[in-house]
Amino acid sequence: MKVKKLYMGKAKEVWSTEDENVLQIVYLDQATAFNGKEKDEIDEKGIINNKISSLIFKYLNKNGINTHYLKTISDNEELVKKVEIIPLEMITRNYSAGHFASRFGVKEGIKFETPVEEMCYKSDPLDDPEINESQAVALKVVTHEELEKMWEISRKVDKLLTPIFSEAGMTLIDFKLEFGKLPNGEIILADEFSPDNCRLWDQKTQDHLDKDVYRRKLGSLTAAYKIVLDRLEKVIGE
Repeated sequence: MKVKKLYMGKAKEVWSTEDENVLQIVYLDQATAFNGKEKDEIDEKGIINNKISSLIFKYLNKNGINTHYLKTISDNEELVKKVEIIPLEMITRNYSAGHFASRFGVKEGIKFETPVEEMCYKSDPLDDPEINESQAVALKVVTHEELEKMWEISRKVDKLLTPIFSEAGMTLIDFKLEFGKLPNGEIILADEFSPDNCRLWDQKTQDHLDKDVYRRKLGSLTAAYKIVLDRLEKVIGE
């Protein structure tokens, strides 16, 4: 079904298909950290992330969030709607962790009364710098209206997934979303939702079940991601 490779990312390949409106995503057994400065092959990572993201996107689609996900076609491949990716990363933080904690000199694990919302401009050469609304509009990346739509979807995703992860024994610390435009201009959720782009802590042990396991050399990334998959399958698996 794959026709031509369009993009090679840090953890996925994007291919065109015989349908001009459909793309094929291939999840890779590759982990990166610090904007690609550190890179390793991780057994089964592509398969596990594909399964996790497929579960999440199916759940979101069923609950009123329009995503690019169409169907899973193999252990590490899926078909998605073709969109024009908006070069912004929309970050929602329910607790202090990672860069937020180090930037402001606070400990990790502080629960926020209201989620913190941040944005980064997607650019590897620039190391994905932080960007605010007026800057994004000035650079013609988005309009004010488009940005508000993206935040509206992000807030709905947070409200949908926080209780799901909690039921699965995990705390959704923070997450990063990406969006794309369909040919008709509609903005929908794109990319993936996996432990690569969110932080998950075990509710009982506070163990990390996300890419911080790789960043901080805390153990087996495969084992941590398998825990996430196994728990989600019990809660929202078909």
